[in-house]
Amino acid sequence: MLDVVTLLDLVQQGWYATYPLLLCSVVALAIAGERLWALRGLDARMISVSKQIGFLMRRGDVEGAADLLEREGPELPLSQIYRQLIPHAHTTAVEDLLAIADGHRLAQSQGLRRNVWILGTIGSAAPFIGLFGTVVGIMRAFHSMALAGAGGFAVVAAGISEALVATALGLGVAIVAVALYNYFQVRLGELATTMRVGVTQFIDGICAYRGHGGSRQVA
Repeated sequence: MLDVVTLLDLVQQGWYATYPLLLCSVVALAIAGERLWALRGLDARMISVSKQIGFLMRRGDVEGAADLLEREGPELPLSQIYRQLIPHAHTTAVEDLLAIADGHRLAQSQGLRRNVWILGTIGSAAPFIGLFGTVVGIMRAFHSMALAGAGGFAVVAAGISEALVATALGLGVAIVAVALYNYFQVRLGELATTMRVGVTQFIDGICAYRGHGGSRQVA
């Protein structure tokens, strides 16, 4: 009677490839979950704050803008940028404000991208780890054939099955990791655009206020 080989048995047999792939899948899912939680609702909240800040800056209400940032979304990336700009709102040229904003916007974007690169790395490396398992599995299959001194499918079946499991698992992990990586790339691009628009609204508000208050204009 033939022994029944389960998928778990094949995974355990190819531990040198399948265990690293399982670890990669856990890491990818953990990073994706953490980033999804960290980025939840940021777009809507930053858009709301930027509209209110733009309105307040048109009135020259710097104190009101600072209070707003303390009340609503003090942890928002865009709020962090506004905090750096507000002290310079009425004393710095617009070009310098834009330079300050660009530097802090890039810093905030980098913070939002934390660990996302690992998803891309896993997506690139997983197929090669699976291929490594495939090669080793086939080598073991032919080694078993040599030891048995005979050919036939029964001799090499276990090794081939092990090899195919490593390949399939590597492709599965890679597909999930690449899909998550591409999703976050698009999501982070949208957030970067929201921050850029928010900075523009802030600068437009300052320009509008300076245009109606001659003493506030900066040469």
